[in-house]
Amino acid sequence: MADAENKNEMNGRRRFLVAATSVAGGVACIAWATPFVMSMMPSERAKAAGAPVEVDIAKLETGMLLAVEWRGKVVWILKRTPEMLATLIKIEPLLADPKSAEDMQPKYAQNPTRSIKPEILVTLGVCTHLGCSPVFRKEIAPADLGSDWLGGFFCPCHGSKFDLAGRVYKNLPAPTNLMIPPHVYLSESLLLIGADSKEAA
Repeated sequence: MADAENKNEMNGRRRFLVAATSVAGGVACIAWATPFVMSMMPSERAKAAGAPVEVDIAKLETGMLLAVEWRGKVVWILKRTPEMLATLIKIEPLLADPKSAEDMQPKYAQNPTRSIKPEILVTLGVCTHLGCSPVFRKEIAPADLGSDWLGGFFCPCHGSKFDLAGRVYKNLPAPTNLMIPPHVYLSESLLLIGADSKEAA
């Protein structure tokens, strides 16, 4: 009888040890594998670098330029006045690609204003020549930019000029218009840069 009890006790201990060892081994295996699994997943920084950016433009005044960052690059949001929009037609003969035939914008921005809403321009603030950052010069015909200047973006690095729709002037170093990033309006005043649909928000 005692031998049977001892045998049962030994079997119980054996099962306990096997179970405890299995649990410990499983925990150790998970701990060992976690860094490898995590290393294959994109980091929070990597996600943020490519993630769409929400911008509230409710307080953006007419004629003003707002700069935000997306994917490590500056994006300009310009609220154009009616006078600024009127210059877009006048300047066309001086431009290299006035109809935006080059694929530098989404299809929904391949129009005279290069935008979804005519008054709001959303463009990368990066010169298409060598990647310098142009400056916003909205004044008309300043002495240093010539009598054909009706406002826009001027790249001080090599002299490229872009109009108020980001279209490049002829015979200048920049080969193409400024790039229009994918964007969508989530509401009247909330803009999502980096996505083409509201579902991406």
